[in-house]
Amino acid sequence: MSSPVFISLDGLDGSGKSTQCRLLADWLRETGREVIPCIDPGGTALGAELRSIVLHHRCDMDRMCEALLFMASRAQLLAEVVRPALAAGKTVISDRFLLANVVYQGHAGGLDVERLWQMGRFAAGDLEPDLTVVLDLTPERAATRRNRPADRIESRDVAYHVRLREGFLAEARRRPERIRVVDATATTERVQEAIRGEVASLLGIE
Repeated sequence: MSSPVFISLDGLDGSGKSTQCRLLADWLRETGREVIPCIDPGGTALGAELRSIVLHHRCDMDRMCEALLFMASRAQLLAEVVRPALAAGKTVISDRFLLANVVYQGHAGGLDVERLWQMGRFAAGDLEPDLTVVLDLTPERAATRRNRPADRIESRDVAYHVRLREGFLAEARRRPERIRVVDATATTERVQEAIRGEVASLLGIE
């Protein structure tokens, strides 16, 4: 049985996370690992309902309410998907995780960043990804890559999205042992190559 590994990808909407998660999962399967992909918020029946509320509910939502809905979805995802997969020695690749809470509701939303880390760790039972790869892109470039109508959070002003990017980069500087940054302006293939390099270092793959 392989050693369990937990990896997350994060970054601005439009940075290519979904595509890169899929390509990374395909590559890791080729190395012989059993891979379980998931999305946060979401990934379970309950999580899908909470995701819909967070992203598409059109009335005003307090930032703390928003943060707690994310955490509630994540707690269910951990119970149903992530922890059982890791216990079975599988590799989990999550499209976002706790870092998104810290950045979206903390750095960009004005809530206390350290308190969000504490609350988020409690909600996750102190489980964090072994590696988080942040796909870095300017807000302007990210907006041009989205090929669907903007959701409630994506519709916020440019200043909010600038703070998001700054927040991701700030957390990567604070926690370089767990959070790595990849330039997402390159081609899909080059970005995937860089991500694989980070994951290979984590796994000790030549």
